[in-house]
This record gives sequence, C-alpha cells and structure tokens, in this order.
Amino acid sequence: MKDSECVEFLQWSLPRLHMRWAGFRKVRKQVCKKLQQRINYLNLDNILDYRNYIEQYPDELVELDKLCRITISRFYRDKMVFEFLEQQVFPRLLDNLKQRNETELRVWCAGSGAGEEPYTIALLWAMQFASHFPNIKLSITGTEINSQMINRAERACYPYSSIKNLPLSWQNSAFDQHNTLYCLHNEYQHYVQYFCQDLRQVSPSDGEKSFFHLICCRNLAFTYFETSLQERILQRLQKALTNDGVLMIGVHEELPGEYTGFNAWSKRLGIYHRSECS
Repeated sequence: MKDSECVEFLQWSLPRLHMRWAGFRKVRKQVCKKLQQRINYLNLDNILDYRNYIEQYPDELVELDKLCRITISRFYRDKMVFEFLEQQVFPRLLDNLKQRNETELRVWCAGSGAGEEPYTIALLWAMQFASHFPNIKLSITGTEINSQMINRAERACYPYSSIKNLPLSWQNSAFDQHNTLYCLHNEYQHYVQYFCQDLRQVSPSDGEKSFFHLICCRNLAFTYFETSLQERILQRLQKALTNDGVLMIGVHEELPGEYTGFNAWSKRLGIYHRSECS
C-alpha cells in the first residue's frame, strides 16, 4: 500500500470514527501497517477494496477502530512534566489532603497503555514521597481499551528502550533484568489496578463524582478524537476530579474550544487544575 493511498483512506475513514486526521499524521505508519494486515486477512486486493468492504459491512468500523489505536509510550515521557509533578503538583495535593484529614491520594491514568505512565507515577511516589508521608496511601487506576496492553502492563516487563529515560538509580533499584527485558518489582506494581474501559463510554468513577485528585489523560483524547468528542470527554474528566484536582494532558495538546471549569497551571506542560467553583 502506498503512503498516499493510506492517507486518503484515513482522511475518509477517521471522521466516521469521530477521530481527526491531524492527530494521526505523524504516526500513521503504525496504522497503515495494521491496515495492510487486515486487508490480507480479509483476502482483499487493496485499500480501495477495504473501503468498499466497510461500506458494504458497516460493522467493520468496530475492527477499524481497533486498528487506529496508537501504542507509543515509555517511562518518564516528557521529563519536565514529571519534574513539575514532583515539585509542584504532589506537594499541593498532599497539602490539600492534610487540610481535609484524608489519607488516600487517588490517580487515574486514562489510556494507560502497557503501564509505563502509571508505573512512572508509582516510582516517583515511592522514591520521593512515600517515606515522608507514611500515613498517605497512593492508589492509581489505569484504564485502557486494549486488553492486550493491559496484559503487558500486568506482566510489567519492558525493553530497555522503554525505561532508559528513568533516573539510573530508579532503574537499578526497581527493575530486575531477565534476558532483554526489565521487569518491575512487585512492590511498585501494587500501586496500580488496571481496568479494560473505553474512555469514550465510561470512566472508573461513574456514579462517584469528584473522586480523583489527579487525572492523566495524555496523548489520547486531545490528540486523536474530534473536537465534539473531546468536549464530552473533558466534561467526564471534570466530573471525576475533586474540586481542587489536577488534570494533565499531553505537552502538544490543547483543551477543546472555550473550555470552562479548569485553570491553566502550566499550559506549556499541559497541566490544569479544576476550578473550585465549577
């Protein structure tokens, strides 16, 4: 399949999935490769045949949606974000917990992939905060639509390329090497629980408003989804946050439209806090 053929197909198909081409432009090779595998599986000749197949069998859009899931991540992605989390966000959230006599810090990582982001937060907490706040429990919820990615997260074994950005002392103390993989110690895995969920349909706090103190929704909704869907998801995220909670999105992302209910803490790093009056 030529790149131009794949681009034309994505520009035609993505709006039918409530996604936007701009988000896929730089990562399209991953999707194009999976599209070719799907075409081969269906014994079709080319991408035009696949388009005709979708028009004939609209249920195929469910399979196409799966093909459009991007799985690029690593530990400590965007170092400055985690430095800000350590220096600014966690201290503020912990101070808020102290004022309310609460003992649990709750984090939601939406689109948690193979666990790189939630485990980075767990390591940050364990290495920098846990001994200073022995009465505070960190609880991280990771949600991911791809069950295979959840299986990888629960195995918690990664190639060195995934962990190389972590401080060397964290690499040495938190991982054991098994052949070419580096496996995270159980004591750090225990901070995280994973659930197979579609962010577009549900959140782990449905039925419980103002549940999470920190939500990480990075490089997912505000990159790949169309604006109207982004707005609906932002409302869901807002409802899931405590009144003084913090939302982290990707450093190259923006909140949709004239968003309300959030104040920019560091717009450059994609970090916002929920307005207490919202």
